Formats: sequence, C-alpha cells, structure tokens
Amino acid sequence: MDGLLLDTEDLYTLCINLILEKYGRPKLPWSIKAKLQGRPGPQANKLLHDWAQLPIAREEYAKQYYELQAQHFPGTQPLPGIPKLLSDLARTRYWEVEDKKTKSGSDDKTTNPHRVHIALATSSHKANFVLKTSHLSELFSVFESHRRVLGDDERITPGRGKPLPDIYLLALKTINDSLPEGEKPITPEECLVLEDSVPGVEAGRRAGMRVIWAPHPMLKNEYAGREAEVLAGRTYEAGEVDTDQLGEIDDGWAEYRATLVDFPYEKFGIVIPPVEVEKEACMVETGKLADGEVVQAVGTTA
Repeated sequence: MDGLLLDTEDLYTLCINLILEKYGRPKLPWSIKAKLQGRPGPQANKLLHDWAQLPIAREEYAKQYYELQAQHFPGTQPLPGIPKLLSDLARTRYWEVEDKKTKSGSDDKTTNPHRVHIALATSSHKANFVLKTSHLSELFSVFESHRRVLGDDERITPGRGKPLPDIYLLALKTINDSLPEGEKPITPEECLVLEDSVPGVEAGRRAGMRVIWAPHPMLKNEYAGREAEVLAGRTYEAGEVDTDQLGEIDDGWAEYRATLVDFPYEKFGIVIPPVEVEKEACMVETGKLADGEVVQAVGTTA
C-alpha cells in the first residue's frame, strides 16, 4: 500500500527526520530507509532505533512517531495511475458476471477474458491503515474487507512479516476461500505481486509469485547495479534463507517498472472491459467495508 498505492513514503521520512532532528541525529539515509520499507511497524522501528541510537526508549520513539503520523497522514493521495489501475481491475468482475449470465463457466483463462481477483497485503496495522485511507473509501472499496491482510492480522505469526512470504500466501488464501462455487483455486504461480519495497519483492518471490517492482526513485538509485538481485529476491533481507524459495537472476519472473501508469495488461493476459459496462445493472453491488461503512460501487473511476 505505502509507496505503491499511496504517496506516503516521503511523509514517513519527514516524520522520522523530525524526531532525529529533535535529538541532534543525522537525517535518515536511503540506505537505512530501504531496510525499513515494507516491514511491520515493530520490526521497522527496532531497525531505526538501533541505527539512530536515540536517547529515548523505543516505546517513546514509537509514541512520538505515531503522533507525527496522525498529523501528516490524513489527506494522503494515491500515486499516479493507481485510481485507473484499481478501477480497471475491479471492472474485470464483468467477465464473471457474463459467465454466469451465459452459464459458460469456462476455466480456460488462457483464451477467455476472466475476472482478476485482487487482495491487499500491507504491513500497516489497522489503526494506521484507517488513518491513511478513511478519506479514500471509494478507492479502497475494490478490496473486499475479507481480502485485506494488514500487518497486525492475527493469522500472521508475530515476526513473520515481509520479507517472509506469509502475508502474500495469506492474501492468496483469502481469495481462494471466497471464490465462487466451482471455481478452481488460484495457485501462487498464477499471482502477480505489485511491490515498491525490496523486502516486499523478496516476500513475493519467496511465495512463488511473479512480482512487479515499482520503487521510489531514490530507492531505485540505492540499488543501482543490483536490480537483478532485487528482482530475484536475492538481497537476503531476511538473512540467509533456503535458496529454493528464491528466484534466479534474470529468470523473467519479476520486472521493474518506473510507474504503474499505463499498466501493460495484455502482457499478463488481463482483458479490461470497456468503461461502459459499469452502467449495466449487473455491475452494481453493495458491500460493507472493514470499518462498517456501506458502499455501493462498481469500482473507482480515474
């Protein structure tokens, strides 16, 4: 979510730098920030605190950090291309509706347009998620509440966040557990992970999924010359791991994109229905968000 869907990474840096400045510490370099991205809050805060050697307890640092986030995060906006991307993917539900109308029910996803099931896998805990998204309920309505996996999800063992693969495997499980009756379960190799962080890319690769890496420009600069390692999940952000879980250099299973604007749907076998189908009665559905808000939507429009 952060840095991939929402333009929050520079706000995170701002909040950290305000605390560092307060205690006479140097500003956060990208070499350290790169290790914080994508990780659950407790692990990221420990890494930051150990590096900065702040003269305050971790608990006090976390308190000040979240207070600053509460000031700066409301009003965050999606990154370029994200409203259209989510709207397009949500509109693929039309193919599922059409299958039911025609009773074709074909499982051949190589030749027939099909719905793209999407889930959200973010290291942000629930309170932080609400802080950043409460004003973007329409945008996030494309993620059904049962297909949102947050950093403090009780189904994830503490300490098993990104770069470990658990969060993506759980996200896939939320999809498979809610597929229409008779639809074949989706396998990891049929999944495409969209990530901005290096630990997140490693998590996706270790989950056996394809990955698109769309990093902050400064993060890309930090890994200049090591892009192939990042895409293979071989930066070893989780330390030495079973290499059978990782990709191979230049195996084509992951790629870099500077932006998610003009997403190459055809390359991944995705067919987007025309915008006009949103006007059809069959595309209007009423759902309830995780915070209880009821929405009626066909997906967001760019």
